[in-house]
Amino acid sequence: MKRRDFLRAGALGVPALALRGAVSPRPNFLFIMADQLSMDAIAAHSNRFVRTPNLDRVAGAGVSFRESYTAYPLCSPARSSMFTGRMPSETGVINNNLPIREEIPNLGQWLGARGYETVYAGKWHVPASYTTDIPGFAVLPGGIGGQGNMGDAAVSRACQAWLHNRSGASPFLLVASLLQPHDICTWVSSHTRGAEWEKMARISEPLPPLPANFEWDRKEPSAMRNERRPQWSDGQWRYYLWSYYRHVEMVDAEIGRILDALEDSGRAKDTVVIFTADHGEGSGHHHMVLKNYLYDEAAKVPLFVSWPGQTPAGRQDTAHLVSGIDITPTICDYAGVPAPSGVVGRSLRPIVEGRNVEWREMVAAEVARGGRMVRTKEAKYIVYPNDPVEQLFDWTGDPRETRNVAADAKYARMLEDHRRLLKSWEARLQLAPNAKGRGQA
Repeated sequence: MKRRDFLRAGALGVPALALRGAVSPRPNFLFIMADQLSMDAIAAHSNRFVRTPNLDRVAGAGVSFRESYTAYPLCSPARSSMFTGRMPSETGVINNNLPIREEIPNLGQWLGARGYETVYAGKWHVPASYTTDIPGFAVLPGGIGGQGNMGDAAVSRACQAWLHNRSGASPFLLVASLLQPHDICTWVSSHTRGAEWEKMARISEPLPPLPANFEWDRKEPSAMRNERRPQWSDGQWRYYLWSYYRHVEMVDAEIGRILDALEDSGRAKDTVVIFTADHGEGSGHHHMVLKNYLYDEAAKVPLFVSWPGQTPAGRQDTAHLVSGIDITPTICDYAGVPAPSGVVGRSLRPIVEGRNVEWREMVAAEVARGGRMVRTKEAKYIVYPNDPVEQLFDWTGDPRETRNVAADAKYARMLEDHRRLLKSWEARLQLAPNAKGRGQA
């Protein structure tokens, strides 16, 4: 016995070592979520202004989906989709602080009824942010509403303690829902006057540069015109970016604590680790901050799937358009149980395993005020109901969404194709009563 294993046995007891053996036929799941983490705010995704060794660790052990989108770039709606495999207009969570329709089971209820121990720690927000009452889950206490810099440590320690002390024989689903880098919302609100910027002069390291798509199209849909665009100097914008990355590093540290605890428990080789975020963050792109709009910085999120010895290490998938609605069917597939009826997401397992599988030609997202997004390999289309301004971005030459070509005759066929895709997609939805009549272009 290695010294490290001996010490681990002393801390955890003999059962932890007894777990080391053949891979379980029904794997455990560690599902980690961050809040408001953009796809590009990770070192593994070539960002040299942020240090994320633990997120890089998950990415390096499995598959990173680089064309991954939230179902709705806002907290509650996105979470309802991740835990049901349905769109927010189907779950009824069409804005924050709303519950999932009672007739739609969440992932905890579904797996719990099929032999899994289901445990939740951290932010729920469907509808309450932090609660001890989550249907289908035993809830670990921890977290402080609206303060990830304080509450995330309590969540990661609760997960750590649970993993260290668990002795049950059944497979488990442990959800670790962390709040950072969501605290950037408070940071932005507090930096509205000049005095707060004095700290910027004390930063010794280089500030991140402004994004390439810092400017924006003034002819946006009317629904976009009230989105927050702070009136900061270029230097202040760069300070905001620097600060956002420090928030990202906070959550990375807590993720590391949870990953270490999983390894210490002796269950790492039996556990599928999935990491994602509910939505992204504006990060200065298009002169914007925060979320709740359909530009990529808010709508695109990291998504990693890792299972030691089972998934290819360090592979980045850029060929498949995936969504938060795919998480529930993916976990069900690995667990060997059918997904709930009505699920519109698809299992990512065949892609992770490198199988040749026919995949969707588009991914869709919803947003407040009935907005819709359709993303194909060729383009992104955005439309709001009763708004004459449509947005179409040619992905082959403009992946940063800087030039709206919807009114360009050269793109008339592409525009009509994406309108058709959206209409066909909408027709397949089983809308919740409170969503009917919304989002129809």
